[in-house]
Amino acid sequence: MAIRVALADDSLLVREGLEQVLGSQPDIDVVASCADLPSLLEAVETVRPDVVLTDIRMPPSRSDEGIQAATELRRSHPSIGVVVLSQYAEPSYALALLEHGTDGRGYLLKERVHDGAELRSAVETVAEGGSVIDPKVVELLVTARTRADDSPLAELTPREREVLAEIAQGKSNAAIGKSLVLTKRSVEKHINSIFLKLDLADADSVSKRVKAALLFLAEEEDGRPSP
Repeated sequence: MAIRVALADDSLLVREGLEQVLGSQPDIDVVASCADLPSLLEAVETVRPDVVLTDIRMPPSRSDEGIQAATELRRSHPSIGVVVLSQYAEPSYALALLEHGTDGRGYLLKERVHDGAELRSAVETVAEGGSVIDPKVVELLVTARTRADDSPLAELTPREREVLAEIAQGKSNAAIGKSLVLTKRSVEKHINSIFLKLDLADADSVSKRVKAALLFLAEEEDGRPSP
């Protein structure tokens, strides 16, 4: 069954480009194309898409409408996945997107949208309840967070940081093992060590992964880059 996608971007050219890229992918149907947040939310009620692919900034305020849409849909239609597209490699946006949970959420830089396979993968992942964070954002976070002397991430080994980066992208243990060429047992060992060092050993399994991802995505307020 095809994945039904609703697009939202105030640029007609961007929407047409996304339609063309997604239209070239099998089993993906673009069922709505919107220019602002109100029309997007209205389209969701009308066509009930499986995934919303939205710009992070659009009318009416051109601030963080994409994040607002994701937050509202988490409440009203929790089964709908949301991929937010942004030209800003700013971790605080990713943190805001994942504040209420990582499942069914994605954050990609707009430079990725010309790669049909990558965009398709992101749509499929969030449609299935997974999460996707742009590798460039993850890379910035690894650098920024491990520089802080008081950050618990500073205690992680290089391999543990790699595993945590994979967790922050919403990957399963099996997917992490495949990506980093590790056995299942090695992945579990690294993850247990990460949870222990981040003082998450007593949390439930789902909460551990979410909290670890949020900690990883948190940024230093005084070092926050400008949009």
